Amino acid sequence: MAKKGNRVQVILECTEHKDSGMAGTSRYVTTKNKKNTPDRMELKKYNPILKRHTLHKEIK
Repeated sequence: MAKKGNRVQVILECTEHKDSGMAGTSRYVTTKNKKNTPDRMELKKYNPILKRHTLHKEIK
């Protein structure tokens, strides 16, 4: 029997890459606990196209 919990999968997308107009996107899939983090996540992750760490925000 599977556990039911507050953990959900979220997609993080690079904000700098989207604004630059370059082709492609940098996205990461992760999980979060909705009870502890009700608002949207923001993490610094590596963008392989820009070759540096950039701010990634949760998208719906």
